[in-house]
Amino acid sequence: MDTSCQKEFFVVGHNNDQVVNILPSVTIAKQEYLHLTRTAAYWKGQHKQATLKEEALKKIIEEQKAKIRDLNKRLFGKKSEKKSSGKKEDVNKLSSSMRPRGQQSGSKGHGRTLHPDLPSVEEPVNFITVPTCPNCGTPYILNNCKKSEIIEVEVKAYKRIIVRETLKKGCSCKGEPSLVTAPIPPKVIPKSQYGISIWEAILLSKFLYCQPTNRLLAQYKELGLPISPGSIAGGLKTIKNLFQPIYDALYIQQMSENRFHNDESGWRVFESVAGKVGNRWWLWVCRSASVVFYQIAPGRGANVVVEHFENSTKQNIIVVCDRYSAYKSLARQLSFIILAFCWAHVRRDFLDAAKKYPELEEWALDWVDKIAELYHINNQRVKEFDSKQIIQWQSAAFKQKHKKLVEAMKKMADERDSFIDSYKPHVSETILIAEVKYKILVSLQNHWQGLSVFVEHPEVPMDNNKAERSIRNPVTGRKNFYGSGSLWSSQLAAMMFSIFQTIRLSGLNCRHWLRSYLTACADNYGQPPEDLSPFLPWRMDEKRRKQLANPLDTS
Repeated sequence: MDTSCQKEFFVVGHNNDQVVNILPSVTIAKQEYLHLTRTAAYWKGQHKQATLKEEALKKIIEEQKAKIRDLNKRLFGKKSEKKSSGKKEDVNKLSSSMRPRGQQSGSKGHGRTLHPDLPSVEEPVNFITVPTCPNCGTPYILNNCKKSEIIEVEVKAYKRIIVRETLKKGCSCKGEPSLVTAPIPPKVIPKSQYGISIWEAILLSKFLYCQPTNRLLAQYKELGLPISPGSIAGGLKTIKNLFQPIYDALYIQQMSENRFHNDESGWRVFESVAGKVGNRWWLWVCRSASVVFYQIAPGRGANVVVEHFENSTKQNIIVVCDRYSAYKSLARQLSFIILAFCWAHVRRDFLDAAKKYPELEEWALDWVDKIAELYHINNQRVKEFDSKQIIQWQSAAFKQKHKKLVEAMKKMADERDSFIDSYKPHVSETILIAEVKYKILVSLQNHWQGLSVFVEHPEVPMDNNKAERSIRNPVTGRKNFYGSGSLWSSQLAAMMFSIFQTIRLSGLNCRHWLRSYLTACADNYGQPPEDLSPFLPWRMDEKRRKQLANPLDTS
């Protein structure tokens, strides 16, 4: 069997148009030739894998560098989104145009703040010794009095000593008690020694002003009123039941409305619950026209919002939200819900890209300008919008702005689709930079239907800022007192957040409302009042609304 293999190797040159053999042919064994061929294929494969691995590592390095740039700009960078070429004249122009904080020099001030609702206490200040004329010694005589104001806040703890009158029977009739005593003043918790003002302060401090309860108790201790934290916890557990009817009424009212803003954030519940691993729960907010409703749930799944909206009495509901998958699942499960996605989150995509990748700054900020133009056109359109009329019956001024908005949206969509259809890295771009552009615009394309809801529904805002503002107050509290220590306290937190933010949304005074409600509960022997109408903003008459909008008079 012939095991040899002859291969000829040539170096080709030209000599008078003739091919010349420079090197002689070499004969090697066939087995050796096959070995060399396999070895060459192996190393080619290894080189290809190494090249792919190197590209992947380069991409990871670029992404990590982008994150570092983003974090550095978040911590130390200027909060400006203006484009700059980096030239000295542009930098000087940008720095000179930056508006300093606070009231601007030369601008008109608002004047001294008036306090017409504060009670006044006159405090006379007289001369101890009447001054006399230094020349003749004649004393000065009274001409008039000048008034000046000093605002003070006085916080004090005191005991109410209840002296109840006891009467003795003045007749000889049998079967009646010989002594009768005047009833004790009503209390929120009948067997507690603490009055309404204590529970009012604790509820407001924690759930409206976002302060830890221990901080308030430390302040009370400085005022000579030490209170055990256990006493407060036990009292709050009892008080929770008083607010359940109000909380239920808020939910029923919200389910009769059809425009919502939704958001969610993490929360801690430090109690072991069967079937729940860890102490991370979620705070959900749903804001409508008249109600801000919170709930604290063990998960972040779509079941939370589905259970919330499945009792709706409306069949045309629009929910403004971010692009979280739970809301998309909500719309799939409940067909009467339309999602309106938030343009502020889309804008944030471009800003994040500009911060992470300097090469994308000009491209990203151009898209930010396009979004700003949409906001501007829509704001002008909304000023002309009559909520009582459908779009076809709106004024000519509205229709003009509406047409301009539709054209701007189409222009943006065409530019987006043109890039996606012809997607490939530019000569000066890396694959990573091209992928970042592609992903942002594909996301914009995928969510375009939800991002266009505001066009045909001018009453729907372009962003979800209302929900994000509503959840800011509880998140501040979470940072201060780390969440809830038990399941019942998380339920109380959801109730009080809902009640206080709804009261604020209605323009009422939270302290005044709370004092009125707790007093009504005390008058009903520590139970919720039978009639809730005086405490629900949408059921109040105008006189009651004006009364509760004013500060509480404690004089």
